[in-house]
Amino acid sequence: METTNLLFTKKKTQYRWVICVMLFLAITISYLDRQVLSLTWPKYIGPEFGWTNDDYGNITAYFSLFYAVCTLFVGNFVDWLDTKKGFLFSVGIWSVGACLHAFCSVVTLGIIKKEWILNFEKVKNIIFTIKDHSVCYVSIVFFICARLILAFGEAGNFPAAIKATAEYFPKKDRAFSTSIFNSGATIGAMIAPSIILYIAAKCNWEMAFIIIGFLGFIWIGLWILIYKKPEVHPKVNKAELEYIQQDKFSKYSVESIQKKKISFCRCFQFRQTWAFALGKFMTDGVWWFYLFWMPKYLQIVFKLNGKTQIFPLTILYTIVMLSIFGGWLPTFFVEKKGMNLYVGRMKAMLIFAFIPILVLFAQPLGVYTYWFPIILIGIASAAHQAWSANIFSSIGDVFPQNAIATITGIGGMAGGIGSFIIQKKAGELFDYAKNTKMNFIGFNGESAGYFIIFCFCSVAYLIGWIFIKKLVPKYNQITDL
Repeated sequence: METTNLLFTKKKTQYRWVICVMLFLAITISYLDRQVLSLTWPKYIGPEFGWTNDDYGNITAYFSLFYAVCTLFVGNFVDWLDTKKGFLFSVGIWSVGACLHAFCSVVTLGIIKKEWILNFEKVKNIIFTIKDHSVCYVSIVFFICARLILAFGEAGNFPAAIKATAEYFPKKDRAFSTSIFNSGATIGAMIAPSIILYIAAKCNWEMAFIIIGFLGFIWIGLWILIYKKPEVHPKVNKAELEYIQQDKFSKYSVESIQKKKISFCRCFQFRQTWAFALGKFMTDGVWWFYLFWMPKYLQIVFKLNGKTQIFPLTILYTIVMLSIFGGWLPTFFVEKKGMNLYVGRMKAMLIFAFIPILVLFAQPLGVYTYWFPIILIGIASAAHQAWSANIFSSIGDVFPQNAIATITGIGGMAGGIGSFIIQKKAGELFDYAKNTKMNFIGFNGESAGYFIIFCFCSVAYLIGWIFIKKLVPKYNQITDL
């Protein structure tokens, strides 16, 4: 019997990758939920309610702002609830919010006409007959409300995911595992056009919100069954647990120093917190801009609408899958080139920061074919996801596990504020460019507006990298929390 146990423990189990798959699925569902609005508003929701670019920009901007505020506090809340309950709370709230979008038209009609009809097609037909700007204003209010609930739930997503990664993976594997589950954002965005536009075309846009939103409740059931701490999980054997906790007893490890809860305000006293926050502030909005505005960009600039957008958008987010190598590159620098962890990670992030400069050429080359913007923005988005995997992993490099969700939340707040600014200004800029027929370096109208935003997107990562390097010039773990 003892021989059998010895042979069994020699080979470690691989249950940590089951957890990684669950995190991947959570991120995928999250990004599917985010994409329903951006894919359905140009053809379905916008015409139904009479939205302008500025109206849509306001909805996405307030989503970003509320997401930012919630992430600041939800990260600390996840640390208090701990990983399992924190994730259940997060996914449950955002799934409810996602489904509520479907009933905005019903409530809009009920408020304006005092007619409460739970028939989406009938509601749409009545709304189209109402020649009143109140339809636009009222619908915006209710979409913002639904969006705020979605944001409140999704704010806990990445703090809980990063916390689970820190629990199930040693430091040297965290960037790679983060890049894997973070690719769920890419997969979600990649499969969203075909799934969401198909549902909207075959049924209606309301059913797209309901069906996609329901996926979160399925995930909740799986998470309840699958997740436990690695030290008490029956499917994690001793060999795997030792592998997971290999950093725990290192004299340099922050894991063995403190186990008490971290003061929220205390986190702001560290330059590492501000470095992470500024890196997120400069770059998160770029990714969200691509996510929220690419369908409209293809419609306005290249006259691609509905079904004709599916293949280009799918190719764009397929290219983004290249980001999975983002977690491998710093490991290569550390293991093959002998660099320390911080130097290797920063060198990898600098490479990823240069790649988005390609977006400067997207609009000029787009005069030949829309495939140039699709490919260049796809490559830049892959660089973003690689950057994102490493900046998230940097938290676990310097902070103890009991502070990870809180620090992630602070960075999420900064990224959300950055996204709020770019979403708000993009909507205003596109309407201004359209109404004034603005010219910018040979491009007119809304095309000129997109070119201006692309110029910012191309340099945002280099600016973010400089902020990080200035604040944290060398590797320095936090040991006095």
